[in-house]
Amino acid sequence: MPQSSIREVARRAGVSVGTVSNVLNRPDLVAEATRDRVRAAIEELGFVRNESARRLRQGGRRADGGPPGPRPRPFGVVVEDLTNPYATDVARGAEQALNAAGHDALWLTNDHSADKERRCLELLEQQRAAGVLITPVGLGPAGIVRLRAAGMTVVLLDHAGPGVCSVRVDHVAGGAVAAAHLLGLGRERLAFVTGDPHPQPCQERLDGAARALARAGHEPAVTLTQASLSPKEGGAAARRLLALDPVPTGVFCANDLLAVGLVNELVRQGVRVPEDVAVIGYDDIELAATAAVPLTTIRQPRHELGRAAAELALTEAAEAAEGPGHQHRQIVLTPELVVRESA
Repeated sequence: MPQSSIREVARRAGVSVGTVSNVLNRPDLVAEATRDRVRAAIEELGFVRNESARRLRQGGRRADGGPPGPRPRPFGVVVEDLTNPYATDVARGAEQALNAAGHDALWLTNDHSADKERRCLELLEQQRAAGVLITPVGLGPAGIVRLRAAGMTVVLLDHAGPGVCSVRVDHVAGGAVAAAHLLGLGRERLAFVTGDPHPQPCQERLDGAARALARAGHEPAVTLTQASLSPKEGGAAARRLLALDPVPTGVFCANDLLAVGLVNELVRQGVRVPEDVAVIGYDDIELAATAAVPLTTIRQPRHELGRAAAELALTEAAEAAEGPGHQHRQIVLTPELVVRESA
């Protein structure tokens, strides 16, 4: 469907074009009731501001002083948490592939919030992005249809969905490998430490560990849920762990940040790692190998995941320009165990 014009928005809201412009650019100048009416009209009409045209109207120039020229449209890379080295590694892998094809990458984070995710996607629509690579929180089939109607390709990062390209890791297999390794070390009482929010990949890791325990005839692991997937919360989990009776002898953490914080606190409490408690993380971020007790972990192919997603997005964009017929692909990557000193 063609994009609605700013004049159509003004007519629908019963205001002037200038008022619509103020709502888009200087909302503090417009009364709240009027802002709400204009935004409702924008939503009803599916209006998306053309940022490229706006910049040209403002007389944007090239860095060399020449007249503005066409540039390849950027791609958005939306991840859950850019403070997590795993997410930045995925985004970096995607950016390298996009840059090699002549496109810029716009890094955004949804912070595990569906509302912020929506704002990120609206921004990418305004920027006329060619596509988005996203670790989704609230994005569903209807949202994907809307993005495609705005001319954007969509590739899911570490998630799968019908009718869309995706690249993910087999986290069920990763969780099973982690639990099997702890059992192989003779650890009978296991705990699983995760965070809230509890993303789908973390749940899949827990599911994989539970299946491995069931196959071996062991009881389910104790699950400790912390406020976030951070080193600080890993330390808090260690204190909770030591208060259990009996204390688990093997711990599988949903990511490396939790695991590093947990190991550090165990050591401070005089617990020997791995002699008393063996600990496994997940991701294999750089910090894992350089921690005070180098971390045994499940390595995710982070850069490969980002690169593969970017290649899918570029392929879909090129095929869409040639007409219908694109076949969506779902790529599944395999994690691997990396054994160090913690387990």
